[in-house]
Order: sequence, then C-alpha cells, then structure tokens
Amino acid sequence: MIFKNIKIYASFFIFLLTASLWAQKQETQESYTFTLEEAIDFGLKNNYSSRIASKEVEKTLKQKWEIIAQGLPQISGNVDYQNYIKQPVTLIPAEIAGGEPGTFVPVRFGTKQNLGGTATWNQLIFDGSYIVGVQSAKTLLQISENAKIKTQQSVKEAIISAYANVLLAKESVSILENNVNSIDKNFQDTKKIFENGLAEEEDVEQLNITLLGLQNNLNRSRRMLGLSYEMLNLSLGIPVDTQVTLVEDLDSLAMKYYDLSLLAKEIPVEENIDYLIAENSAEAAKIFVRLEKAKALPSLTGFVNYGFQGFSESFTFFNKEQDYFTQSILGVSLNIPIFSSGLRSARTQQKQLEYEQALIDLDQTENRVRLEINSARNDYEFSLENYQTQKQNLELAQRIENKNQIKFFEGLGSSFELSEAQRQLFAAQQELLQSMLNVITTKTTLENLLDNSSYSNEK
Repeated sequence: MIFKNIKIYASFFIFLLTASLWAQKQETQESYTFTLEEAIDFGLKNNYSSRIASKEVEKTLKQKWEIIAQGLPQISGNVDYQNYIKQPVTLIPAEIAGGEPGTFVPVRFGTKQNLGGTATWNQLIFDGSYIVGVQSAKTLLQISENAKIKTQQSVKEAIISAYANVLLAKESVSILENNVNSIDKNFQDTKKIFENGLAEEEDVEQLNITLLGLQNNLNRSRRMLGLSYEMLNLSLGIPVDTQVTLVEDLDSLAMKYYDLSLLAKEIPVEENIDYLIAENSAEAAKIFVRLEKAKALPSLTGFVNYGFQGFSESFTFFNKEQDYFTQSILGVSLNIPIFSSGLRSARTQQKQLEYEQALIDLDQTENRVRLEINSARNDYEFSLENYQTQKQNLELAQRIENKNQIKFFEGLGSSFELSEAQRQLFAAQQELLQSMLNVITTKTTLENLLDNSSYSNEK
C-alpha cells in the first residue's frame, strides 16, 4: 500500500512539473500584431539580411579607420631575457694570455644572464598609395551604405509581398469555405429532389464533382495559408512558428495602394539606387587605377629606436645597483621604385581597362534603369485597370450564377449550365484576389525604382 501511494505521488509530481514547464513555455512564447507599416518597420530592424547589411556598414567604418591608421604613428616594443644554462665556449690563441704559441685557451664571453628591451616609433612620411587609400575610404563607405539601402528596399518589398500573400490566402480560404457551404447545400437539395424523382442523377453527380473540387482547393488553401505565415515570419526575421496577427484586409490594402499620382512621378536616373551602386563601382575602379600609378612613387618613412641592456651572472635585474646600458637611433628610409620590367605598367593598364568596363556597365545600368521604370509604370497602370475590370467581372459572374441557380431549381436549366456558371464565378473570385495582390506588388516595385531616399542610420 505504501509503495502504491509513493507511485501515485511521484506521478502527480511529474504531472505538475510537466504542466509548469509547459505553462512557462507558453508564457515566454512571443506573439505579434502588425499593420503593414508596423511590419515593415519591424522587418527593417530585424530581418536577417537587413541586420547583416547593418553589420557590413559597421565593418566598413572599421576598415576606414584601418586605412587611416596606417599613416599614423606606430609604436612597438619588446623585452628579451636570456639565461645561458650552459654558456658557449670560444677558443682564443694562448699566447694572448702568455701561453705557448700555436696553442689555444677556451674562454667564455659575456655574462650568464642578460636582459634587454627596445621601443620603436615608426612614422609614414610620404606614400602615394596611402594618400589614394585615404581618399578611397569615403567611396568604400558609400558602397556599403548604398548596399544597405538596396537591401532595405528588397526587404521592404519581400515583407509587403509576404504580408499581402497572407491576406490573399486568408481571403481565399474564407471564400472557398463559403463556396463549399453553398455548393454542399445545393448538392443536398438536388439529392433530395433526385430521390423524389424530380431530377436526374447526372445533376447530382455534376454538383458532387464541383463540391469535391472545391473541398480539395479549400484544403490546399489552408495549407498555403500556414506556409504564407511562415514566409512572412521569415521576412520579418522571427522564428517561423511565431504567432502573428495581421489587422488589415486585402481589399482595404489594395485601395491604399491605388495611387494614380504615382504614375506621373519622375526622378533623375542618377538618384536610383542601382545607378548609384554602378557609379560606386566605377569610382572604385578609377581609384584602383590611381593606386597602381601611385605605386611608382617613392615612399619615405621615419623611425626612432630606443633600447637598453643589462648583464649579470645572477638574476639581479630589479636591484638598484644593476647597471643598464642604453642606445638610441633616429633614421629615415627612402624606397625608390626604379625598374620593374613593365610589371607596374601592365598592372596599371589592367586597372585602366577595368575602369573602362565599369564605365560601360554604368552606361548600361542607366538605360536598364530607365527601361525598368517604364516597365514597372506600365505594369502598375495595368494592375490598376485590371483591378477595376475584375471587380466588374465578379459582379457579372455573381449575377450569371444566381440566374442559372434559379433556372436550375425551377427546372429551366441544366446542371451543366449551373456548374459552368459556378466555375466562372469561382474563377472570377480568385482573379479579383490576384488583381488586388498585383496592385500592391507592382506599386511596391515602382516605388522602389523611384525611391531616392538617403541612407539612414536609424533603420
């Protein structure tokens, strides 16, 4: 009996412990609620690519200082301690010490222990490569900043697309659920009519085919909704299984993105981020040409060296009586490139050709950006027109389906005509949803191409 009670108490304790851990997990699991703008702001700070781009800018700032620091004073020092466990022996002629000529005497030079140290100050006085390097630091920073802006644009576009796709999936599930309920009711009603001998079996089978197809589409849409949430979470930079609630709906969001004034907006191509990145590449190539030319110039460095040495038969280097001997050197070093058998010239010509390639790429980028803007403007204008068309098509499809349903149940129409009208309605519903999504995504693409915002450290 005692063992039975112990077993019961142990089971109860394990249950309480498991329940407590599960409750703690539920409490610590985060959930989020977003409007689209809130999702964009959150994603720009937390998206994985955005965070990497921010780190890249920070790294570039450190690289900039690394370049500058190479021309600033460099101080180094070292301390050496030596203890000869067995001192080396040297043979000297014995006659030096009064011995017989032709014989040698073994002697040991120096002390058993010695301590020495040096400190050196190096200063770059002139180096053409260093001057070019310092001038290139600004371009290096611009490259990383523009790369971050490009990343932010891509992240924003991904978030908007993922957010809108979740709304589309939710709306699609809702519409399909209503369609399934409606067709199921028609199926059940027709089945009863058939059982009473007032309808053909084909009518029942035709509705059953439509119902089964809708149920399959509904199941698929529910799975797609789950995947859409995971894609959104990934674009936001949060775990894919995090619970997220969206407070907007697809229709109202599409209306917010319905902006005819954007079609007339223009910016200089030179302010487009892709053009700026290509321009940075051309500027970097130009700097490499100057760098190769600068390598043909002399370089001049100066240095100051100070050192000390102490000698003793035992370790007395911290005693006040210990003697130290010092030395100091001041000097300069001039390095003059004289002849390289055409090596420097070949390298310079290579960099010059790379610069010319970069200029060609810049020209190509300018024309490509113009084409992309015109194409994006055309796509956005079409999406606005198509959105209005699909709304009208849905209204027509609803009226046609309603008329065919009345005719069918009054015995004036066939099940085939009703099924065809229903398929037309279902297609119109999905096409309207897709047209809403296209309005949102095409506007985002056009806005990115026309975005001339400057770099911000706050994002």
